[in-house]
Amino acid sequence: MKPGNPTGQNADNNRREFLKTSLTAMAIPFSFNLDAISNSVPMENMVSENVQLPGKSIIGDYGNWAASLLKPVPPLSFRDPGWKDLGTWKKEAYAKAQELIASPPKSPLPKVNVDKKYVYDGLDIEEISWQLPYGHKTQAVVLKPQGATKPLPAILGLHDHAGKKYFGYRKIVKTSDDQHPLLKEHQVTDYSGLAWANEVAKRGYVVLVHDAFTFGSRRVRFEDVQGLSWGEVDTAGKSDQDPEKKENIEAYNEWSIAHEHVMSKSLFCAGTTWPGVFLAEDQIALDILEQRSDVDPQRIGCGGLSGGGLRTVYLGGMDARIKCAVCVGFMTTWTDLILNKSVTHTWMTYTPLLPNYLDFPEILGLRVPLPTLVQNNNQDELYTLPEMKKADKVLGDVFAKAGAKDKYLGKFYDGEHKFDAVMQKDAFDWFDKWLKNS
Repeated sequence: MKPGNPTGQNADNNRREFLKTSLTAMAIPFSFNLDAISNSVPMENMVSENVQLPGKSIIGDYGNWAASLLKPVPPLSFRDPGWKDLGTWKKEAYAKAQELIASPPKSPLPKVNVDKKYVYDGLDIEEISWQLPYGHKTQAVVLKPQGATKPLPAILGLHDHAGKKYFGYRKIVKTSDDQHPLLKEHQVTDYSGLAWANEVAKRGYVVLVHDAFTFGSRRVRFEDVQGLSWGEVDTAGKSDQDPEKKENIEAYNEWSIAHEHVMSKSLFCAGTTWPGVFLAEDQIALDILEQRSDVDPQRIGCGGLSGGGLRTVYLGGMDARIKCAVCVGFMTTWTDLILNKSVTHTWMTYTPLLPNYLDFPEILGLRVPLPTLVQNNNQDELYTLPEMKKADKVLGDVFAKAGAKDKYLGKFYDGEHKFDAVMQKDAFDWFDKWLKNS
């Protein structure tokens, strides 16, 4: 569902649907009353158009003041003329980012269980799982060309958010002809009907896709939560023995989106951040991928759309084992989020205080001079086009100053929030260029 400018009853219905299934799932207030939210504040006032009106913002007349607190060139930006040496800058900027992202202590490498092996879609597929010291076990899938024996380059596929937290890795893979209708619909809407992890695996990669923190097998079960009341969704689906039933999945997705602000505040109180937990768990998956005998550990990339693009920003920026990164549909500036678009984004985006030191694109820029592709959509409703363009220039300037202009590419495509077939081809060609041919 893409937000537009409808009127009348259809507008109310569309606004409610947008609030339920926003592509990156904004956090919803504690009382969780969608009708009250959508009727009290018109969506056209909540989500600004791509032209910012002077003096107006999503936080009213506080917007310009809040934006003015950011320095045009933050002190740890490599764009600052004071930074001459790439190595010295990277050391200091990385240390500050690591401090503020505040990942929890890294768990020991877990035992990996191979739960099932089979062939589908011309691929050898393994369903695997591992248990971290906290939460439900992580489920994942590994795909590679059928019959491949020698070590191959590898991709850590990072799945999206999409307001669909019941699902995780299943959103970007296809492992049988019997695919859930909601997954089919999602892949048609966002991926040209393709399971992109399958498609890149067919080009000669080992691809691992795992359920991220709070998604799929790692989701918070609302029956385990105590001390909160979420109205009718408290009991939705409990009496039904089929958790894959459409109504039960939608009830869970609704509940889990509303729970995000609770989780985020609890993580802050624990001394960590949502990006920090993502980073720690994605690095465990990266550990597992690079230690496989069928993987060349010197040729590993990562990428993903939307929430997967967000995770690419943090993982690609903070872990040099990612030799090639493709961030899709998640690039803008902190200013854009202050004035226009924090309302369209999940609590998973933010690292408090980091904007004092780096602009948002510069988190990904910490990986310079390693190859980096950012793919943007001109009509992406989650960002404003001018700020996407500014973010592209920021990254371009960082890579140019480091003498690595050829290692960065920012591309813009017509259309709304998506990773369609054309974008996938460009992304896979970029992986091939740097992980196969370089």
